[in-house]
Amino acid sequence: MPEKPNHLLCFGFGFSARALARSLPRDQWTITGTSRSAEGCEKIEQFGFAAAQFNDDTPLDLSHLDGVTHVVASVPPGKSGDPVLKLHGHDLAERAADIKWLAYLSTTGVYGDRQGGWVDETSPLQPSTARGHARLAAETGWLELWRETGLAVHLFRLAGIYGPGRNQLQSLKSGRARRILKPGQVFSRIHVADIAGILRASMDRPSPGSAYNVCDDEAAPPQDVVAYAAGLLGVEPPPEVDFAAADLSDMAKSFYAESKRVSNDKVKTELGYRFMYPTYRQGLQALL
Repeated sequence: MPEKPNHLLCFGFGFSARALARSLPRDQWTITGTSRSAEGCEKIEQFGFAAAQFNDDTPLDLSHLDGVTHVVASVPPGKSGDPVLKLHGHDLAERAADIKWLAYLSTTGVYGDRQGGWVDETSPLQPSTARGHARLAAETGWLELWRETGLAVHLFRLAGIYGPGRNQLQSLKSGRARRILKPGQVFSRIHVADIAGILRASMDRPSPGSAYNVCDDEAAPPQDVVAYAAGLLGVEPPPEVDFAAADLSDMAKSFYAESKRVSNDKVKTELGYRFMYPTYRQGLQALL
């Protein structure tokens, strides 16, 4: 059999990377995903993809880089920074001539809190949380690698992700949904299918060194999304809880520490992308 022309290597095979992998034509792509453990690798293989072990203490066997043409790095930074960049940035740079496209999946948290105001890719990066600072450090490192070596690095700043098995319909059914009220609070969101679509659009129009916001058209208060999902299910929404009285985890509090509206104009104009789910309404209707 002839070799497939494209080989995607995903450092981290989570929700977004799996959506991208599943969207690619299997007769045209070889796809490898990494997991922290041998058990995780077995699960990746059960999905029908090749697997390789990778974590902070286990560098990737470099044979898995052979023939790779596209890379997604979605492993979050740890205490010592981005593990992919730290352990394999140099190895990837050595293969810059063969790697057509590399995506680092970051977060809109690099913009920090804008008290409900708008940001786009030209806005100052002013993270206000430890996670945001770690992501910005990783972005900076990847862009430095691009400038120094020509590795085709692209940054994708993802908003709050939802999709099959991970949405407010599921939260309502399981009894975990809450309607927490914080005046002026808005979040941007993105359906996982549109993440995959935007990544594929960038593959078709690579522009190394570019950053893209990955979010839908409408930032909205989180309690509104819960209420809309409840309406779709025909159930009463959970009672409203004031943010000051809500017993939230530190992680949840960090999400509410920032409020902003994120522009997606660049993916529309530069990549020509048309959203499958322009707002949470279409996304939740499809998930229902």
